[in-house]
Amino acid sequence: MDTMTPQCAWDLKAQLGEGPVWAEAEQALYFVDIVGSAIHRHVPATGAQASWKAPHRPGFLVPVADGTFMCGLQDGLHVFDPRTGHFSAQAVVEPEQPGNRINDGYVDPRGRLWFGTMDDGETSPSGALYSVTRQADGSLRIVRQDEGYVVTNGPALSPDGRTLYHNDSQQQSIYAFDLSDDGMLSNRRVFARLTDGYPDGVVVDSAGCLWVGVWGGGRIARFLPDGQGLPPVIVPARNVTKIAFGGADYRTVFVTTARKGLSDDVLATQPQTGGLFTFRVDVPGQPQATFPASGLRELGRELHTPA
Repeated sequence: MDTMTPQCAWDLKAQLGEGPVWAEAEQALYFVDIVGSAIHRHVPATGAQASWKAPHRPGFLVPVADGTFMCGLQDGLHVFDPRTGHFSAQAVVEPEQPGNRINDGYVDPRGRLWFGTMDDGETSPSGALYSVTRQADGSLRIVRQDEGYVVTNGPALSPDGRTLYHNDSQQQSIYAFDLSDDGMLSNRRVFARLTDGYPDGVVVDSAGCLWVGVWGGGRIARFLPDGQGLPPVIVPARNVTKIAFGGADYRTVFVTTARKGLSDDVLATQPQTGGLFTFRVDVPGQPQATFPASGLRELGRELHTPA
């Protein structure tokens, strides 16, 4: 596994490529360019590519059971339909924090959406971690699970569903939480810290190992479930943001990268920075679950903050 060499599958030079997610129904890889306010799709089997402009900067998108996507835009949660390119607002998030935006997101095997918010200026600890569940009446229940983040990244779940991982990128820290059956988090502790670069998105494979994009580190950091480090995967791009497992066997890794903040000199030495990279692995990832569809009526919003 130490010899894995990422190859550029799409040299699109994204300013802030992020949030890759495998859409199993389409056998396609979706991801966003936050700064470019764009959503991109790559079909590995054919090489087909497509892009859509988003009305606000997108932090993440995740598949919904009806073929649409739940997308976290700067102002809240929206449904995005790739068949029409249409965005439909579902819930405003943190209207009291106009300097914040939504960042990374993930759907766990029970159909719960997890996402974080962050200070757009990357200085104030105004960000938080949320979970979202679909209620029986079709509405969304949004729960603030943790707070005090400057830059949130990478909610991801262990294969047994008992541990949730989430990054405090500014603090170079990866946290682990206990996740209860009712969807609440407890016992936050530091799982690992980075010293060379900042932990961006995190994904967990089927063996429970963590794969962490390293912003400013030019690599994917990897950890065993007990926190022991594994050899990293070197990527020919300084800012590695996140990976996704996909393909029919979930053994193809897709890697998003970013040009944001890099000098012309650095970009000259790594010209494919901002591209989508890919490589193969022996141990498959976990399939990406889908968020439940809305049903018959427009969604409401109910916000709960645990005591």
